[in-house]
Amino acid sequence: MRPVNPVLDSFDHAILRELAADGRMSATELARRIGLSKSPTQARMKRLEEAGVITGYRANLDPVKMGMAHVAFVEVRLSDTREAALQAFNKAALAVPEVEQCHMIASRFDYLLKVRTADIQDYRRVLAERISALPFVASTSTYVAMEAVKEGF
Repeated sequence: MRPVNPVLDSFDHAILRELAADGRMSATELARRIGLSKSPTQARMKRLEEAGVITGYRANLDPVKMGMAHVAFVEVRLSDTREAALQAFNKAALAVPEVEQCHMIASRFDYLLKVRTADIQDYRRVLAERISALPFVASTSTYVAMEAVKEGF
């Protein structure tokens, strides 16, 4: 059974920092950087994985070089905010590949979406055909990002 909130010490935090910067780093190199030997470093990594602190390893992609430079943030207001409606919206939003992030918000609107597309025309199509068609969407407001100053961890 996973601990809900594992206690993390300075070595654990160092491991997480290093792996966040380079998830392909060898255990030997990681151990050298944090000041432990390889075996305890590997044991800590396994514990962090089993506890769900480390949820996986992946490649960081450059969306601009992939032709997906347009970013818009979309406020979504729902017509119904009962639990069944929220769950239906959540499930449907997960299926829209252009929705990079989806957050339920405590505000005058219900959700904030980060949507990434190739350009404004592509965004307009996604908004009309996918986002506006999500369950219980009453209205949307779009904010187009001009520049990403900081993204990621």
